[in-house]
Amino acid sequence: MHMLEDILSKARITALGSYVPEKILNNDDLEKMVDTNNEWIVRRTGIKERRIASPTQFTTNLGIKAVENLMNRYNKSIEDVDLILVATSTPDYAFPSVASQIQAQLRIPNCGALDLNAACAGFVYGLQLANSLITSKMNKKILVIGAETLSKITDYTDRSNCILFGDGAGVALVEYDENNPSFLSSHMGSYGDGGIHLYKVGLSKKMSDIDLTDTPYLVQNGREIYKWAVKNVPIGVKTLINKVGMDLHEINWFVPHSANLRMIESMCDKMEYPLEKTLTSAEYFGNTSAASIPLALDLAIKEEKLINNQKLVLYGFGGGLVHAGLIINWYI
Repeated sequence: MHMLEDILSKARITALGSYVPEKILNNDDLEKMVDTNNEWIVRRTGIKERRIASPTQFTTNLGIKAVENLMNRYNKSIEDVDLILVATSTPDYAFPSVASQIQAQLRIPNCGALDLNAACAGFVYGLQLANSLITSKMNKKILVIGAETLSKITDYTDRSNCILFGDGAGVALVEYDENNPSFLSSHMGSYGDGGIHLYKVGLSKKMSDIDLTDTPYLVQNGREIYKWAVKNVPIGVKTLINKVGMDLHEINWFVPHSANLRMIESMCDKMEYPLEKTLTSAEYFGNTSAASIPLALDLAIKEEKLINNQKLVLYGFGGGLVHAGLIINWYI
């Protein structure tokens, strides 16, 4: 039985934009930096290249470029945006926030600004928050940005991690629309005990009394993240579709965080969902954390894969460990 008519959302994604830096770091380049090769990287991850921010480019710069891309393509004004949400793990500063710097540089008056720290699930958390704020009429027009400069916290002597990460930004404009809402179902969760498997040290060098590796770079136990994600994302997807009485075969596109294409293959196998109905961004942009889902959506727009009224599952997962999912009705 379908229960879509009971969903109270009054928010719609009305435009999307993206930006990636010009510099390309491909697998042949990495062969010259660490003991690896193109065949090994592609076999393990599916990643062929990634984009790298310049020394003078930071997360704020990438986010602004993505917003400008959205404005130009959809002829949207942002003067009346009343909130900017930025999902990032690589802010320019501990504070002020990336969101406040984007607000200042884009000169948006009377606008709230907030950064979200939910790692690779951040963009989906941002959409969930935007939906709630607009549906409750606290806000009318929100920019949700996922932006990362992970190259700045990546150790390029560590072959297990440096092959994965890239830089980029994506943005969605969410507006009030009670007639064609985007948001059909949402789900989120956390497993804080697993935080030890993916982190970057800050003021504390311990987590739950466990000593952390004191390095300026991110630290990841890829094997543990892989096992956790492949187990929990399919459960989360099932929860999402059960909430609205749908079947998985009614989902037109699965858009998971593009951490690693082999991980996504394993998820699809476990869910018995066709791999060809997934949208990803890792092949040419690497793992861009909070930017990976909007980048995948924008690639699909450019490839004319998305049709109005298709149903999409967006699912983010990563450091925390945290996860978050949405079913959206595509209508741009």
